[in-house]
Amino acid sequence: MKGFQSQELTSIIEIDRKTCKGCDSCKSFCPTDAIEGKYGAVHRVNSEKCISCGQCLINCPFGAPKDTVDVVDKVIEKLKNKQLTVVGTIAPAVRVAIGEEFGMEPGSLVTEKLYGAMKQAGFKVLDTNFTADQTIMEEGMELIAKIRHFALGEPSEHHLGPLPQFTSCCPAWVRYVELYYPTLLPNMSSAKSPMMMAGALAKTYGAKEVWKVNPEDIYMVGIMPCTAKKFEASRPEFHSAAHYWQSQGKAGSYPDIDVVLTTRDLARLFKKLGIDFNTVPEFTDKDNPLAQYSGAGTIFGNTGGVMEAALRTAYFVITGKELDVLDFKPVRGLQGVKEASVTMKDAKTGKEVTLKVAVAHGIKENVKALLEETKAGKSPYHFIEIMNCPGGCVNGGGQPINPMGTSWLGKAKAVLPWS
Repeated sequence: MKGFQSQELTSIIEIDRKTCKGCDSCKSFCPTDAIEGKYGAVHRVNSEKCISCGQCLINCPFGAPKDTVDVVDKVIEKLKNKQLTVVGTIAPAVRVAIGEEFGMEPGSLVTEKLYGAMKQAGFKVLDTNFTADQTIMEEGMELIAKIRHFALGEPSEHHLGPLPQFTSCCPAWVRYVELYYPTLLPNMSSAKSPMMMAGALAKTYGAKEVWKVNPEDIYMVGIMPCTAKKFEASRPEFHSAAHYWQSQGKAGSYPDIDVVLTTRDLARLFKKLGIDFNTVPEFTDKDNPLAQYSGAGTIFGNTGGVMEAALRTAYFVITGKELDVLDFKPVRGLQGVKEASVTMKDAKTGKEVTLKVAVAHGIKENVKALLEETKAGKSPYHFIEIMNCPGGCVNGGGQPINPMGTSWLGKAKAVLPWS
């Protein structure tokens, strides 16, 4: 199939021919026009155009689009294998959605119950919030280096990509740029997503210092609100841990993340194992260093969260001072495109720089103007956050499905304080 590397999953979302009514609802949510078929006829997904985001899946009123990558039984098998250490890395948006699969209100925050259920199932935990903090440091420092070079005139010791810098956490967004705006790839942050950082961390530091096992005996499970994460984990370039151990004289070849479960998949796994999420004992995992994180990591799951966290870091490093108020409200909320600016005084030189940023979510409706402006060399921004799904990861294609076909965000929107 064109456009794929070897080993990559080529078809994650497919439409069930027996269920599809040809109503075109899926087409109205697809950001890449990857769904083909005339009105009234059975539709199909063109995998060469699809970015695996799953927005068709969570918005179809008939449930015709399906996630074809089902690894629930495979993970249960690994959990029963006592030779393996099965580690789950849980994305921020999972803990506010999985309760819905067990009758709780949308948006219920159930971190301790989730930890408890994970423990009962046999998982070790590496919270993705921990590596979201790492991503902030990587992505924030990359941005700061560009600001110092391009805006403050400092020399650079190595090659820097151009401004504006785009975030790189969302795998559907990364795939979108690869397929539709490849000339903007140099603008992408070079930082891995928090999930991929978690995979590499688990099989290096985690294996040696936390669980004290051989890295090849760790089975790493990404637990994500996102179907596109299944594609991301299959990319052949993400074998960093194996490459590290090879450099230390240890043979072996394995991916950083072995498989991905969506929020829906994890709920099915708990149910198959007879774990009642409503009654499971809560667990804090307070002695686990890989389950510690800041509030900045927590907000990654919402549109504007990555930007807000990175701005806090940039402000502190450039000015040498903490922001008086940590909340950066101009980048919050569900407006399709948000923009803001923050003026900072460089502690080293005394020069002032005004950092201009933009935040967009919902590729189908809100990003084209930003990308065309950047492509033409006319973008006024230094940093742009883009998430494919409307609202961000909280409304990802792996989240619980509203049977009315209006997506998880439609149910949660009423209770979000900043909507």
